[in-house]
Amino acid sequence: MSSNAHDFNIQTRAVKFFFLQGKAPKEIHTILKETLGEHAPSYATVKNWVAQFKRGDFTTSDVPRPGRPKTVTTPEIIDQIHKLILEDPWILAKSIAQQLGISCEWVGSTIHEDLDMRKLSMMWVPKYLNAD
Repeated sequence: MSSNAHDFNIQTRAVKFFFLQGKAPKEIHTILKETLGEHAPSYATVKNWVAQFKRGDFTTSDVPRPGRPKTVTTPEIIDQIHKLILEDPWILAKSIAQQLGISCEWVGSTIHEDLDMRKLSMMWVPKYLNAD
């Protein structure tokens, strides 16, 4: 967990704690400002969290958001892409993506960044040709 996420959890839990004690948002903000100094959440943030808690939403962690999932390029994926290119240097990134079930953009990024290759006359070749 990153430091910011950890700080966020601590801050929301502190606001929740003081809210459950019956303190007002202004009072909670003052306490946090005295305790955390410049790292305290703004008054508007404290006020929003208190309103959220009043509605009955007492979660203190981030809710998963819809959108593009994070992708991780594993050595296995890199090896699979490299093997497909060695078998057929004219293969399209789109074909690789379909075979491996990953996005075409991810394949392109892996080829360019991890394998350090580029297209040359419709054939994938290392960026810097050498004896290998």
